[in-house]
Amino acid sequence: MNDDPQQQQPASYRRVFMKSAAHAWLAVLTLGIGFASAEPLGLLIGGVLYALGHLYLPDTAWFRRRVDARRQAADQAAAQARAAAFEQQRAQIVAALSPDRRQRLDTLVAVCNDISAASSEAAAGELALSLDTRLRKLDELLWTYLRLLTIGQSLEVYLETERREQLPGIAEAAEAEVTALEAEIAAASQDGTATPALDTRRKLLSSRRERLQALRQRLTRVAQARANLELARSEQERLVEQAKLIRADAIANKNADALGARIDLSIEHLAETNRWLTEMSDFKDLTTQLPSLPAGALLTPSVQATPPPLPTRRQRKSTTH
Repeated sequence: MNDDPQQQQPASYRRVFMKSAAHAWLAVLTLGIGFASAEPLGLLIGGVLYALGHLYLPDTAWFRRRVDARRQAADQAAAQARAAAFEQQRAQIVAALSPDRRQRLDTLVAVCNDISAASSEAAAGELALSLDTRLRKLDELLWTYLRLLTIGQSLEVYLETERREQLPGIAEAAEAEVTALEAEIAAASQDGTATPALDTRRKLLSSRRERLQALRQRLTRVAQARANLELARSEQERLVEQAKLIRADAIANKNADALGARIDLSIEHLAETNRWLTEMSDFKDLTTQLPSLPAGALLTPSVQATPPPLPTRRQRKSTTH
């Protein structure tokens, strides 16, 4: 079986033709009229015309253009649907950020907009296409930064929750309790006599050991969360400084080749960050890759995600009446 798309395409056009209105009209105008004539010659001519149309019409430029246009429209509609779904997800993520983090995101968006403006002045001709591709990488940078902000915020909330419970002290007390129970049961078991009270204490020890194990697991997760938070903050700062360095080069040099090289070099470092983000199983909703979007699709501030302004005194009076 040949898997070459070029060899499969004619069969694809033919399959589309068999289900199309053009095929139905061909059958009506050839076979239908032949049957309607009720003459053997009419049936023969209709059958021949139908066979010729079935053979040649799928390969005509008119039919192929029509099929290609429909496929292109379907692909565009699917791409727009993916982009709309992604934008909805992005808006929800931005809206969930704290005001301080939204401000930091908008600051980075402003830096990327400066880069976009400077690159538009520097780019011309074929270089414009190359820089347009590189501007898409700025979208990737912004998406990575947004994911880092969200993950950092979630980690801070998690760590604050565990801090309020004073987890280390609870774990230390639980360990002391297990040690005391072990000593008590060991002392009571020296005479070898099994009593209901001793069995109950053993069950209690088993329960407290399981609790202690759960507390230790929580402590391990807290330590990992602290390390992840530190790395997330460092990556946020690195991305901001990289973007500002690109902006400085874009404004100072006005050289399309140099700007493109700087963008490429900076974005290469995103691969390791994205790999680390993908490995974070607790944040699967944020590990999706950036879909195919128009260049600069993320170069818009999160104005829509900011809370509405407080009502004025006049508006408050009008709502009370």
